[in-house]
Amino acid sequence: MSSQKTIGVMVLCMIMTTLHASEIDDVTCSEAISSMLPCLPFLEGSLPPTPSADCCTGATNLFNKANTTPVKRSVCQCLKDASTKFAYKSDRAAHLPQLCHIQLSFPISASTDCSKIQ
Repeated sequence: MSSQKTIGVMVLCMIMTTLHASEIDDVTCSEAISSMLPCLPFLEGSLPPTPSADCCTGATNLFNKANTTPVKRSVCQCLKDASTKFAYKSDRAAHLPQLCHIQLSFPISASTDCSKIQ
């Protein structure tokens, strides 16, 4: 009987997780940060002066997933909050989309108002 209860609880948890996941943004903050981790050396000013292929792949994948206004706003706010935790070069952050050939409808800047992103 105990194993049946365990299986039942596991199935219930899977269903709840699936339902909850469909109700929230497609990209979690931790996923957004993980996608951008390969960009950290570039953003902090390390050599080389261009982002790595892994950085551009992560950034491209992230911004492709952020395809609705609410997700764009939440990713923006997440990355903006995370950026306060480390020293980064704002000019490099601003140039990242161009260097990785990513089309964004908003600038990457500490002054970006994430609530106004469309």
